[in-house]
Amino acid sequence: MDKQIEIKDAFQMLRISLTDRQAEQLLNYYDLLIKKNKVMNLTAITEFEEVLCKHFIDSLMICRLEEPKGSLIDMGTGAGFPGIPLKIVYPDLHVVLVDSLNKRISFLQDVIQKLGLEHIKAVHGRAEELAKKKEYREQFDYCVSRAVANLSSLSEYCLPFVKIGGSFISYKSAKVQDELKTGERAILLLGGSLERREDFVLPGSDISRCLLQIRKVKSTPAKYPRKAGIPTKEPL
Repeated sequence: MDKQIEIKDAFQMLRISLTDRQAEQLLNYYDLLIKKNKVMNLTAITEFEEVLCKHFIDSLMICRLEEPKGSLIDMGTGAGFPGIPLKIVYPDLHVVLVDSLNKRISFLQDVIQKLGLEHIKAVHGRAEELAKKKEYREQFDYCVSRAVANLSSLSEYCLPFVKIGGSFISYKSAKVQDELKTGERAILLLGGSLERREDFVLPGSDISRCLLQIRKVKSTPAKYPRKAGIPTKEPL
């Protein structure tokens, strides 16, 4: 089967109808990812069908909660997930991709340029430092993250970027119950409130996943996030 048709069919399972250009952009993104992955470690998942399911479709499962509008920051974006697929499917979104590794940022800047994406930038930095800057702090409708970290640490990294009324959306595996229990205090301290948990199986697979939507209900105290490394070493 033609890969662009395969991409369109997969997204149709989410009731998302892609244009030819969007399917082409996703396919080109896949090609750039696989080419770059030969010289630097971006993903352990390289087979087309697996990337389509575990990266592209997984990134778009936010549609189970709502269609993102406005501005979005992707914290610890890595190879660009979920930020780049979200930008391709929702072209009106204003997106900032953040990663602490400069080599990954260079790759993402190349992807943005080659796919002809607008109103999106890749920024090299750590959440602990960027969250102290006026142009980033409490400026976004959404902060999303697929990064592997416990919910307490992730909330400290992500909630400071979200404006009041916006959402931090954490992409998790299904085994999230313990994290939720230990993360409750941190979420509250940081001005958040767990609004929704959405459990699902990735379409066309047997992989159980979970989305947590944490609404920003009040400003994050200025002392958060703490200095580099502390949110991971000493979760709230």
